[in-house]
Amino acid sequence: MLLCLDIGNTHMLGGVFEQGRKKDKLIFRFRYATSLLGSADQFGIFLISILKVHGLNPAKIAAIALSSVVPNYDYTLKHCFSQYFKEAQCFLLQPGIKTGLNIRCKNPNEVGADRIANAIGAIAVFPEKSLIVVDMGTATTLCAIRANRDYLGGAILPGMRLCMEALKNNTAKLMAVNIEEPVSYIGKTTRESIQSGLYYGHLGALKELILGFKKEVFSGEEVKVIGTGGFSQLYEGKELFDILIPELVLLGLKKAFEYTSDH
Repeated sequence: MLLCLDIGNTHMLGGVFEQGRKKDKLIFRFRYATSLLGSADQFGIFLISILKVHGLNPAKIAAIALSSVVPNYDYTLKHCFSQYFKEAQCFLLQPGIKTGLNIRCKNPNEVGADRIANAIGAIAVFPEKSLIVVDMGTATTLCAIRANRDYLGGAILPGMRLCMEALKNNTAKLMAVNIEEPVSYIGKTTRESIQSGLYYGHLGALKELILGFKKEVFSGEEVKVIGTGGFSQLYEGKELFDILIPELVLLGLKKAFEYTSDH
């Protein structure tokens, strides 16, 4: 089995893929607060426990594929794997790793491992298609990928929770709110007004960016828009995405690991 982990600023997403004849099968996935990662022993015990809860033998983990945008945890994770998954091959998706993706940015080393994994996962689902990937997490990122596997770059804006926290922390009277679809554009209370601004403001920004990508890069050709990340499901049915793939980064990690192993 292959254990995939994507370490984000707020949450980590993990999943286990069955290898062999059913190697494309995602057995289960889980989300865990990054701040709770703790020590190598604490995280190791958590991983062992969640595998056992799902009826899996931790000793059957043959490999671990990791992407991270939080370098401070890299040592803890590596130490955890060496102690609790001693027989597993470890793969870290980082700059310089050959993945079959052609990164056409001015400084390829600046592209986050999560964005690379998302792009690889998107290509695996829609090979030879032009793609825009929208990942809605702590930050909201958009990536443009040509049908020939050229990764062209993208856009980054504060995620919905960051926007909400900025309002709460930098004003005297505005409060934290639940991030959800409001009942109307016009809020009748301060709380409803914040919710409307967060939800529809983000929706409008994403529509403008996607439209701009299509005009500037793809010149009218067919483009698949893929949504992923924790907040993307809030926009299901809003004609923003062609498809939602919550496990996209995990699929990309798996494909990157397999590509590296084969080459």
